[in-house]
Amino acid sequence: MFNAKVKAEVLKNIIEAASPLVNEIKLNIKPDGISFRAVDSAHVAMIDLNLNSKAFEEYKADEMELGIDLDKLNGILRLASPNDTVSLEYDEETHRLIIRIGNLVRKMGLIDTAGMPDPKVPNLNLPSKVILKSNELSQGIKASQAISDHIALLVDANGFELYAEGDTDVVNLRLPKDLLSKLDAPQKCKSLFSIDYFSSMIKPVKDEEVTIFLGNDNPIKLEFDFADKNGHVTYLLAPRIESE
Repeated sequence: MFNAKVKAEVLKNIIEAASPLVNEIKLNIKPDGISFRAVDSAHVAMIDLNLNSKAFEEYKADEMELGIDLDKLNGILRLASPNDTVSLEYDEETHRLIIRIGNLVRKMGLIDTAGMPDPKVPNLNLPSKVILKSNELSQGIKASQAISDHIALLVDANGFELYAEGDTDVVNLRLPKDLLSKLDAPQKCKSLFSIDYFSSMIKPVKDEEVTIFLGNDNPIKLEFDFADKNGHVTYLLAPRIESE
């Protein structure tokens, strides 16, 4: 059994977070909420998303897995405004997800989850942690995209820095400690990342704080909340290694 009602905005947030990496997800449904993990086809980035049942207006569920085509779901949700209530119901007989938006009903075919992977979250020892506003990051990323395809992220005891260098131009965003919500940097850390991937991870964050865990030439872990803190997203992104 799976019956739920939720604001369209919450579902749109989920799609926006996952779709830059994957087109399909294996949705794990439990009595206390929903979750999924997915890795992009290049095995460069990973998403781990959890949404508590408190984010729903109504929620009743047994434990099950549903294979969701994100493009299909997004096509349906384009017909809903952010504050519209969307009803979700799993039909066991037809193996379809029944989606209701007002008087509109869509019965969406589901994907067989048998061949879909169950990625494990690696245990990373990332020494530095910084919490900052996402709009600060977005500004630096937009400026960097015009000159380079990668960015360097640096953290030390004095603050956080985003740096990009092109053939002729340089972009630098430096946020001192007093402009950060939190900084824990026992050592100086620097890693290089793809702008395209990093930008897609920041885009779903709606004027909220984002938490970054960073090491030296290590993957980055990026976390943020959504749905009034009833939802949580964790991204992992592999670094680009600088050639000598």
